[in-house]
Amino acid sequence: MSRPALGAIAILLLLALLLAISSVFIVDVRHQAIVLRFGEYVRTVQDPGLHLKRPWFFETVYDFDSRVLDVEPPSEEVIAADQKRLVVDSYARWRITDPLRFFQSATDEAGARSRLNSIISASLRRVLGNVSLGSVLSDERARIMRQITDEVREQAKPFGIAVLDVRLRRTDLPEANNQAIYARMQSERQREAQEFRAQGDELAQRIRSVAERERTVIRADAQRQSEILRGEGEAESVRIYADAFGKDKDFFAFYRSMQAYKESLSGSGTTLLLTPDSEFFRYFEHPDGRATAGTKP
Repeated sequence: MSRPALGAIAILLLLALLLAISSVFIVDVRHQAIVLRFGEYVRTVQDPGLHLKRPWFFETVYDFDSRVLDVEPPSEEVIAADQKRLVVDSYARWRITDPLRFFQSATDEAGARSRLNSIISASLRRVLGNVSLGSVLSDERARIMRQITDEVREQAKPFGIAVLDVRLRRTDLPEANNQAIYARMQSERQREAQEFRAQGDELAQRIRSVAERERTVIRADAQRQSEILRGEGEAESVRIYADAFGKDKDFFAFYRSMQAYKESLSGSGTTLLLTPDSEFFRYFEHPDGRATAGTKP
């Protein structure tokens, strides 16, 4: 075979190979595709594997992700129904359900995310504008998120997108409002602390007054009881002395004289000026206590 013939065969084989390669395409298990012929829709391919199409520019394949995707819109500052400003940070999960509509309206994922950001922002402003700050921070938060999800899902359907969920990740006040609220909370706590201290001082003073009154009453009762006991003791002492004096007058006189000697002569440097025949010294001269001369017996 001549060299020109071999060259022609090689060219034909190469063209056939290129034709075969351009006539097949592969759909990944994580993707789905649409086939367009000169810009006109032909079919949607959602089954993974090897598929056939017309070669080269006759038919073009566009593939799209079939998995659950997410979008994180930028933080939004919205005004609640009670005129409180809120900084809302949200995110959403979505997937492509109609590749043709998605291609015609959003073209690609970047365009879809841009449209979803606008839809979510508008829904946040509309829904949160009809509720108060307290509702957003209470158990009603789940209901509010469901309402936002329903609105965003309905508006995203024309783009071939199914919105699965919209969540409020963070709902906070603007920084300027935070500082004002913190200052107000601090002053409120200080006022409450002062009230608690004043109530504590009042209660402490009341307790001290009651304790002081009870102490005075107890001491008065104790003093009265001690006076009664002391009087009873002295009365008993007088009675005992009287009984003793009545039983033996001489012994009682001797005992009293000995007590008088003890008390008057016990100190150092004690000086007594008495006459020698004083009745005080009668037990010094006569142990039996007889009166000395010149004194009364």
